[in-house]
Amino acid sequence: MTQSDVTLDLELLTAIEQLCREAGQAILAVARGGELGTRAKADDSPVTAADMAAHHVLVEGLARLTPQIPVLSEESDKADIAARRDWQTFWLVDPLDGTREFVTGSGEYTVNVALIQGSRSVLGVVDAPVLETTWSGLAGVGAFREDATGRVAITVSPEPEVLRVVASKSHLDARTAALIERLTPVENVSCGSSLKFCRIAEGNADLYPRYAPTSEWDTAAAQAVLEAAGGQVFDAESLPAQPRRLDYNARDTLVNPFFIACGQADGRWRQALDV
Repeated sequence: MTQSDVTLDLELLTAIEQLCREAGQAILAVARGGELGTRAKADDSPVTAADMAAHHVLVEGLARLTPQIPVLSEESDKADIAARRDWQTFWLVDPLDGTREFVTGSGEYTVNVALIQGSRSVLGVVDAPVLETTWSGLAGVGAFREDATGRVAITVSPEPEVLRVVASKSHLDARTAALIERLTPVENVSCGSSLKFCRIAEGNADLYPRYAPTSEWDTAAAQAVLEAAGGQVFDAESLPAQPRRLDYNARDTLVNPFFIACGQADGRWRQALDV
């Protein structure tokens, strides 16, 4: 069986949703135990025992579900990171997106799993263990949110008169602040990790400008959710003249270019861009 033989359907999406919830439970188990085992990685970002517990659940689970498809996790070794440039199809995983939020006791962290085909994220699942909510999306099928009240299809909202702009709590840079100022009046929607994309996907926000560093595993799953819900994510430097989708596995680095995620691609925010 080759990588291209994987069937992209709701059965696979449901299986990945369940796997992400299992990883979320592994994170919560570490949190309840109180021994986070926090240490700094080479780039000074934090990693905890919870990151590693979720990593092992996801990598092992994906190997069982789709043994023909390689997995690249944020916690993978350097050999996998180097090899991924030769992969046409692979799973891209962030076992715990928002480690800083986890360490500080915030519930705004997520488990992220995306399937990359070519340069596009075509399937994505974002699970928020503390919120007991899962968002998922599959290209050509749609996007969904599941919580204690049940499972519903989600779509982006028409652009309102007052834009709801979601920005990072930890990384509000000068360029983002200036764009928000030009868009006034706006309503600021604050949330952490990949939840920002999900708020747009479910119609509770409209715009997420990001002029600060992120990595591909930070965005891939949530981008798949947002695009399946009718939104888009653009490479910020391609705007406004020649909009180009934020893509994956197309550069030597795993660091993303700056981007703008939106519900409506032709909204008035395009006229306010500083390019």
